[in-house]
Amino acid sequence: MLYLLYEVIQNSEAGRVLNFLRYPTFRIIAAGVFALLLGMLIGPKLIARLRLKQHGQSNVREDTPDSHQKKKGTPTMGGALILLCIAAGTLLFADLKSRAVWVMLLLTLGYGFIGFLDDWLKLSKRNSKGLAGRKKMVLQTFFFLVAVFGLLTTWTLPDGSFGPTLLINTKLTLPFIPTRWFNPDLGWFYVFFAWIVVVGTSNAVNLTDGLDGLAIVPTIVSAITFAVLCYVAGTTLSIADAEVVGGVSKLVATPLYQYLGVLQVPGGAELAVFCAAIVGAGISFLWFNTYPASVFMGDIGSLALGGALGGLAMLSKNEVVSAIIHGIFFAEILSVMIQVTSFKMTGKRVFKMAPVHHHFELKGMAEPKIIVRFWIVSILCGGVALLSLKLR
Repeated sequence: MLYLLYEVIQNSEAGRVLNFLRYPTFRIIAAGVFALLLGMLIGPKLIARLRLKQHGQSNVREDTPDSHQKKKGTPTMGGALILLCIAAGTLLFADLKSRAVWVMLLLTLGYGFIGFLDDWLKLSKRNSKGLAGRKKMVLQTFFFLVAVFGLLTTWTLPDGSFGPTLLINTKLTLPFIPTRWFNPDLGWFYVFFAWIVVVGTSNAVNLTDGLDGLAIVPTIVSAITFAVLCYVAGTTLSIADAEVVGGVSKLVATPLYQYLGVLQVPGGAELAVFCAAIVGAGISFLWFNTYPASVFMGDIGSLALGGALGGLAMLSKNEVVSAIIHGIFFAEILSVMIQVTSFKMTGKRVFKMAPVHHHFELKGMAEPKIIVRFWIVSILCGGVALLSLKLR
């Protein structure tokens, strides 16, 4: 919004004063700081209101260790605070002409709506079942298809005839492998692959949200990692590189994304603004959610954040790398899949309880120790993902 205002008045005296708004680096930092401050300011009142509305209701899942029952009475749906801060930071500082920004807002708020329905049903029906899994999947697919075919597809061909054309690159990049060596084009099959990434990530974050602060810090780490990846792939930032011409070595300016062997991402800098808003909103929520939590994220937050991270993986062309970035989330959903498959096939459980963080709880590990160790692993995963840039 502020960027659009700057574009309107850029040739005036006021426009010269606001010249700093044209720099993505300023807007990235500003979006994060604004989201953080907003969350810290409105968080206490929002939590107090949630506590009043949910007084006397159990917000603890039934399929958790018995130790979680002491958390009864803690209000849920705190993810609403995260969504409000993300939306405000993005709308204020991102370039709203960017399709990528609107795709991310649609996925985030759309999946947040699904989570709201789930949380509301749990509270109104006074049970932990919520929205049926099949209905949840249908709604997740609906918002994904609206984003892809409504915002990432053009329906008019160059010759004026009617026909769909994807506006997103359908090629895949793989970690540690330069795009010039292996860069497969999936064509329209890419839509199905991207659906798996977005919906799978959303559900993985939802499963991870089982301990105080467990899901939000890996989300923050992932958002920081994506901010770097998006900025690198979406700007004209160049690096001096040596090139031999006619036997003479000279320095030439090479775009950073080309130097690192990644695909160029239109609107990448604006995606970095969105990532910064996630970071700021996430840190403000952590202030209230850290052990022992004053508020739970709820599905309104976990499904939305998972959808956002899946969307970032798709738009930044890091679909495969996201398996590394989201190492914690991937391990959590994989543990559930292993547990279910093993029990159905052999009648035996691999873990004491799934997702895997509950397994460590039942083995006697203290909740804060589990949380912090998962955070450390998440930071490690983000670092490995960034290393893969240079090794391409």
